[in-house]
Amino acid sequence: MNFYEHTIVAKQDLSKTQFDKVKEKYEKLINSSDGKVLKTEDWGLLNFSRKIDKYSKGFYIHFKFEGKANTIAVLKKNVNLDKEILRYLIVKYKKLDLKTEYFTKNKQ
Repeated sequence: MNFYEHTIVAKQDLSKTQFDKVKEKYEKLINSSDGKVLKTEDWGLLNFSRKIDKYSKGFYIHFKFEGKANTIAVLKKNVNLDKEILRYLIVKYKKLDLKTEYFTKNKQ
């Protein structure tokens, strides 16, 4: 099995329940298609540098998982059909860093 990071950018006008459904949907897809979610991060609502389909912000969800080629094919198929998703990115790694979180707020 290979290690992957999958980042989804969802539309800014999703409600909390819709956002949670999108997150759960992709966790279930990964787990049901020979994959295993190792970590999920909510990066929140972030601004775009340029508008995407008339949206200037988007909700970012980041998954770290291990899976096979079948897992990636299922993810790509579902993301392309999903109307709530603006963009996505899947990156393959030899080794995953599960400790570092890049978009956490520092508590001081």
